[in-house]
Amino acid sequence: MGFKCGIVGLPNVGKSTLFNALTATAAAEAANFPFCTIEPNVGRVGVPDPRLDKIAEIGGSKQIIPTQLEFVDIAGLVRGASKGEGLGNQFLANIRETDAIIKVVRCFEDENVTHVEGGVDPIRDAETIETELMLADMESLEKRVTSLTKKARGGDKVAKTQLELVERTLKVLEDGKPARTVEVSEDERKAFEMLQLLTSKPILYVCNVDEDSAATGNALSDKVAEMAAAQGARSVVISAKIEEEVSQLDSDEEKREFLETLGLEETGLARVIREGYALLGLITFFTVGPKEARAWTVHKNAKAPQAAGVIHTDFERGFIKAETIAYDDFVALGGEHACKEAGKMRQEGRDYLVKDGDIFTFRFNV
Repeated sequence: MGFKCGIVGLPNVGKSTLFNALTATAAAEAANFPFCTIEPNVGRVGVPDPRLDKIAEIGGSKQIIPTQLEFVDIAGLVRGASKGEGLGNQFLANIRETDAIIKVVRCFEDENVTHVEGGVDPIRDAETIETELMLADMESLEKRVTSLTKKARGGDKVAKTQLELVERTLKVLEDGKPARTVEVSEDERKAFEMLQLLTSKPILYVCNVDEDSAATGNALSDKVAEMAAAQGARSVVISAKIEEEVSQLDSDEEKREFLETLGLEETGLARVIREGYALLGLITFFTVGPKEARAWTVHKNAKAPQAAGVIHTDFERGFIKAETIAYDDFVALGGEHACKEAGKMRQEGRDYLVKDGDIFTFRFNV
């Protein structure tokens, strides 16, 4: 289990360059004209995690399998997309299918790269995207009101509850606020999620800066970070150009040396993934053996049977117990056998909450 992030932004902000770099492919043509991405390109990448390499080394695993992250590069949005301008309708349909939205905003000046709005202003660009998504959400909800009203008048209690939720959400959108700011009770959560609202998705702002600003950011990216913090969102500074160059290097050593010359400790991909995980509340657990060491993803507060189900539905259905070792204990003591001997392998039941870095062996019976 990973998660799917839609990469969105105005034309010519570096979306496709970023996508190509993140997935190390040339699947999305990066060109200096609007709408060079017509179909949404999908790329799956392994999530880098040094812990996985370490437990594979200790466990003598022949194969290392990271958990997967999916990026969807979606056609550039323009003002009026909610009314079908540009490739608006297709854009909105594609973005509904994602778990989170990565908003790429241009934070660099380059006279050779045109800007669809005529000048560089990442705050304006971000607001343009948000406005179009809110307008699309309003239109979607308004279409539901008539049907729900009829059902509610006919005594349908479920429709009455849904209508109240829709009207409350519409009010928030009409006040110029995204759907993610709507106060939703735990009982309403499922119904709210079924509305599939674009502005209810968590946001990660990616500030695409020039190469000289990759390590520290610049005045434009600082403004975006301030805006993100005020919204309760997250932001990352990267240089898509640097990411593109790094992705073309063959060895990890070459990549590390190249990054060091630029004053960078890690790739933008690593930062995007880390922030994305935090954004969606995801954690990683591991399985390890002679054949393979593997990373898996679950949401925070997932219980042991749910983690087992990520591997195979039979594991969850017939769950008996989870033999659990903390990552730090596994590394410090040198493997499973030593952890058993030291009493560091625990027997956990159905109510155990998975912790980031847990190493599991599941016992089940179907």
